[in-house]
Amino acid sequence: MDGQMFESNEERTFQYQDSLPPLPVPNLCQSITKYLDSVKPFLTHEELQTTTQIAKRFLSGQGAELHAKLHSWAKDKRNWLEEWWLNSAYLDNREPTMLNVNFAGAAPYLEHYWEPKEGTQVERAALVVYYTVVFWQLIRKQQLAVHKSGAAPFDMDQFRMLYCTCRIPGETRDSIVNYFQTEEEGPCPSHLIVQCRGRVFVFNTLVNEQILTPPEIFRQLTFIRELCGKEPEGPGVSALTSEARTKWAKAREYLISLDPTNVTVLELIQNSLFVLSLDDTSPNVSPEDYSEICAASLTGNPTVRWGDKSYNCLSFANGTFGSNCDHSPYDAMVMVSLCYYIDLQVKSIEGKWQGSKAIRDIPLPEELIFVVDEKILEDIEQAKQQYQKQVSDIQIISYAFTAFGKSLIKKRLHPDIFVQLGLQLAYYRLHGRPGVCYETATTRRFYHGRTETMRPCTMEAVEWCKGMLDPDVPPEKRLELFMKAVGKHHELMTEAQVGKGFDRHLLGLLQIAKEEGLPVPELYTDIGFTRSGGGGNFVLSTSLVGYTTVLGAVVPMVRNGYGFFYRIRDDRIVVACSAWKSSPETNAEELYKAVSLSFQEMVQMVSKSQL
Repeated sequence: MDGQMFESNEERTFQYQDSLPPLPVPNLCQSITKYLDSVKPFLTHEELQTTTQIAKRFLSGQGAELHAKLHSWAKDKRNWLEEWWLNSAYLDNREPTMLNVNFAGAAPYLEHYWEPKEGTQVERAALVVYYTVVFWQLIRKQQLAVHKSGAAPFDMDQFRMLYCTCRIPGETRDSIVNYFQTEEEGPCPSHLIVQCRGRVFVFNTLVNEQILTPPEIFRQLTFIRELCGKEPEGPGVSALTSEARTKWAKAREYLISLDPTNVTVLELIQNSLFVLSLDDTSPNVSPEDYSEICAASLTGNPTVRWGDKSYNCLSFANGTFGSNCDHSPYDAMVMVSLCYYIDLQVKSIEGKWQGSKAIRDIPLPEELIFVVDEKILEDIEQAKQQYQKQVSDIQIISYAFTAFGKSLIKKRLHPDIFVQLGLQLAYYRLHGRPGVCYETATTRRFYHGRTETMRPCTMEAVEWCKGMLDPDVPPEKRLELFMKAVGKHHELMTEAQVGKGFDRHLLGLLQIAKEEGLPVPELYTDIGFTRSGGGGNFVLSTSLVGYTTVLGAVVPMVRNGYGFFYRIRDDRIVVACSAWKSSPETNAEELYKAVSLSFQEMVQMVSKSQL
């Protein structure tokens, strides 16, 4: 996406939606073959024999029946997976989502000259808000350029979910409300919610259909900042969004029952463009260490962000920025597009507004005040304590590896495969065993496609790791093993992107069994399924966030795991790695050191070979 074109007048943002192909149902025999291939690194010979027998029985028996039912289910749907994925991956989850599901990171970015500087918070926030609203208008007018793979258009539907979208807690399942409309479809909310010191404010970003200029937004934000600086903190109702889902759902119902005002306030937050948090934190950041800003974005103050909102723009006291987003309505590439767009705009004007300084006669922001009682205040206090307890257990580091980057790697290899195999080697070196790994593969070439699982821990990768760690293996043999691992990774990623992955297929078959009230097939209760990552048991949860200045982070999927996101620039590879402090097995700092060592060894191995 680096250097991508953002604006287009030739093509309309959503013009290809009706012509995108439906998501295919993979071939069952091929899915089972790939599944069996993926479990091999994690099973003994005897265990593999057992798992193979179970898989064969599934293929000829219950699996074949479920597959036939899945085909019937998919017949009249353009995306048979969409609803199941949304529910099983996100909306059915009962954990607190602000930490466990949301993704967050340091963006809009400061890789260039926009250094941390006290006293610049409001001025910079005004500029960022302005460009965020300009991006909203591009989507409204359908002038945001269509993403493509070669000439094939990608599904753009997730961009509809970036603005005016919110997750609503339910007692057993959450839901999503979305108020966005294109100009053709009709009116769309254009107000912004600003949170500051536990208080909530609102103002419209348009006057006479024109976006407020940065000086006008600056006036609005200065009013809020000064008011909150003089008066006591507010109750911080938004901390409730960091609570476990069922508990938050009940607290929300109680809040609604207290006073009709609360319904109005909730609705204004839910249908707002996005939330701007004026945060009192001042995270440190250097060109090679983004750890503090990454941590502040993912684990910061819950009283100034609405965890259910599709986008919280975090404006820190020293003029740096973060983002915190609900993952359920869209994937990270939407946020990367927005933040990279803002970054390029800010860079082009060197951080200083070039337009009119005049301020029109616009109404001042209005404070939205929840009616609360002792019970709600107690709920807020409990939510904050629960949140802080979890936060204190998260280790997050984000470093820039600057010895080399894409320019050097891509002369010989695909940069993403390079990083993934480096991670496999690092994990093997640290833990003495293969690392069961999830890498995101996009399926956006299909209607409403989101992601498929690509499993980078292949037998080929394991054999190469062993070769690298065995001093008796000669360099030419190591290289031969490496090239096999590279080829396998490339093959699996390509298949996943064209709808021939197997993880979502297995999920669909399990969902059919559940919906029909059938027993859970033995395949899903077998040790091979769990140990190879099935059911979300991936020790390494990874994603290439792209080739831009934007990076985010997530917490690990499992207690003894790592979250490992990365972006690749011409001269650097920037990593955001998370681990749970309470796990005696994992350490994000150590994994990063091992990854850096892997990168150096790999470049030496490849350069010597004159590939």
